[in-house]
Amino acid sequence: MCAHCEKRFSDKTNLVIHMRVHTGEELFMCDQCKKRFSKKKKLELHMKIHTGEKPFTCDQCGKGFTLSAYLKVHMKIHTGEKPFTCGQCGKSFTQLSNLNVHMKMHTGEKAFKCDQCGKTFLPASNLKMHLKVHTKEKPHSCSVCGKSFSLLQDLKSHQKIHTGVRNHMCFECDKTFISASLLKRHQTVHTGEKPHKCSYCDKRFSLSNLKTHERIHSREKPHTCDQCGKSFAIKSHLKLHTRIHAVEKPDHRNLRLQ
Repeated sequence: MCAHCEKRFSDKTNLVIHMRVHTGEELFMCDQCKKRFSKKKKLELHMKIHTGEKPFTCDQCGKGFTLSAYLKVHMKIHTGEKPFTCGQCGKSFTQLSNLNVHMKMHTGEKAFKCDQCGKTFLPASNLKMHLKVHTKEKPHSCSVCGKSFSLLQDLKSHQKIHTGVRNHMCFECDKTFISASLLKRHQTVHTGEKPHKCSYCDKRFSLSNLKTHERIHSREKPHTCDQCGKSFAIKSHLKLHTRIHAVEKPDHRNLRLQ
C-alpha cells in the first residue's frame, strides 16, 4: 500500500513505480510499447523482447535466451535436475510453476474435462492441446518434408531428424536421442519402471503403452483407413487392416501380361 495515497498494488514492483509519482523520480519507458520500469537495466533487458536479441546460448543444443535466468531453467532439461518435489507423492519437477500445477491434482482443484473422451487436464492449456487429437488439427508443418503436427514441441523434436541433432545419450547402452523425453522413455527399458498411471484406473505403464491402454477407456480411435474410413485405436491394427484393401486391388501389371 502506498503511504502517500493509500493506493494498493498486487506486487512490490508496481508499488515502487507508483511511488515515483509522489517523489518525482525518473521512470524509464519503453518507446516500443510504453511499458515503464523503475531501473534502466530492467528497461534494457525488456528491449530484447522487441529486438529479438538472445545473447545467452545453451552449449548443449544451441537454443538462445534473452535472460541468463531462462538459460539456467532450460539447462535442467539436459542435466535432468528436478529440484522441486511434491510433498504428497514425491514426483519432481524442473520448474516451480510445474509443481504448482501438479499440486492441484492433490488439492482437488477443478480440472478441465474433455467433452469428447472424458479425460481431464491441468491447466486448461493442456486440454486445448489435447483437443487437437479429436479435431485432427495439425497447424505446425515441417519446412523440410511437409509433415504436420498438432503440437509445436512435436514439430521441433521432428526437425532434429533433418538436422541430425541428438544431444541426449543413454549411459547404459550409449544410444542417443533427439529429446530428453525420448531418452527418459527409453531408460525404462533398462529399469523396468512403469511410472505412468492410467487416469481412468490404477494400472501403470510405460508412456507408449499408457496411451494405447487409455484408448480402451476413452474409445478413441485416431488411426483411420483412407480407403474405407474405418478407425482403429492402435496403429499396427490399421496396418493389418490395410492388407485387406491390398488383396482387393488386382495387380494391373499381371493383367496386361496375360
